[in-house]
Amino acid sequence: MIGDLLAIMVLFLIAFVFWQQRRQAELAKEIATRRCKQLDLQLLSIALKGHYVKMPDGRWCWHSIYQFEFSSLGDDYYQGQLVMRGLQLIRVQVPPHRM
Repeated sequence: MIGDLLAIMVLFLIAFVFWQQRRQAELAKEIATRRCKQLDLQLLSIALKGHYVKMPDGRWCWHSIYQFEFSSLGDDYYQGQLVMRGLQLIRVQVPPHRM
């Protein structure tokens, strides 16, 4: 009885984490698309780089980093980064590129 309840709770927790990760990935893609459109760039791809506990500035906080590739002229590509904490955008980094 208790074992079944624990199994259901663990299954629910795994499903919830997966669902939240999917929501975050969809939001990250939408943000990258919007930013590329603002800068007149073509979004090529976006991927999760990883989940981290410590920010680059030394603060402790669970966050995810997404890398996206974009093109400015169609024959080149550059890599930018999105940093998200939950469903909140922390930072977007777009490197210098040709116009």
